Amino acid sequence: MGGAHRHLLAHEEGPLHRLAPQCKLAATVLFVFAVVATPKEQFWAFGVEAGLVALAAVIGGVPLLGLVRRLVIEVPFLLFAVLLPIVGRSPRVDVLGVSLSQPGLWAAWNIVAKGTIGVAATVVLASTTSIPHILDGLEHLRVPRTMVAITAFMLRYGDVIGDELRRMRIARESRGASSSWTGQARAVATSAGTLFVRSYERGERVYLAMASRGYTGSMPVRTAPSTLRAWVVCLLWPALAATVAVVAWSVQP
Repeated sequence: MGGAHRHLLAHEEGPLHRLAPQCKLAATVLFVFAVVATPKEQFWAFGVEAGLVALAAVIGGVPLLGLVRRLVIEVPFLLFAVLLPIVGRSPRVDVLGVSLSQPGLWAAWNIVAKGTIGVAATVVLASTTSIPHILDGLEHLRVPRTMVAITAFMLRYGDVIGDELRRMRIARESRGASSSWTGQARAVATSAGTLFVRSYERGERVYLAMASRGYTGSMPVRTAPSTLRAWVVCLLWPALAATVAVVAWSVQP
């Protein structure tokens, strides 16, 4: 399930792989909340929290270089932060001969630091937990079963729909589709409508086939039990991050 996600999983199974997915999901969410609550002026606090993520990656067998490469996914979302020092309000400071907004610089740093650490934490989660296990963990955390089922089918058949779209494009080009913008737009609109109808019909056939085989809304997945030890180990990271945030606020001038 999810061809793209298979490339995220760490090849060597570490201790984090064997922990219950619901424990790791809850710990990741709480860790991100603690990072968001950290005051932006305390640089050392973000360094400690980044170190906690790096430690989790090492324990989970996730290569640090691979972790850094996967952070590229957040680059489009950080482009907004680059504009803040330019369009921000006064007071302004000169940086390398460029006049920049001081509040904008703080806001940009806040977004970059917290966004990067949060994305890194989710990358560690995705690298140590398969998609079926994540979905099973969501069910154990009482996420509505319908939402989990929709997400499962979307991830499971995303590659199938992508392949169908690619075959339609090749067939269109092999028949000499117009290279003009208007011709391409018309062909793409027609292909999108055809793809929607085909996907809908295929979804019905797949669901009926699964229902006839006893599908009741959840896929049978064997995951590690959520023992007290698993909860303690996973919640240690958000507890440490929350402690860092509290200390950072206590030393604020």
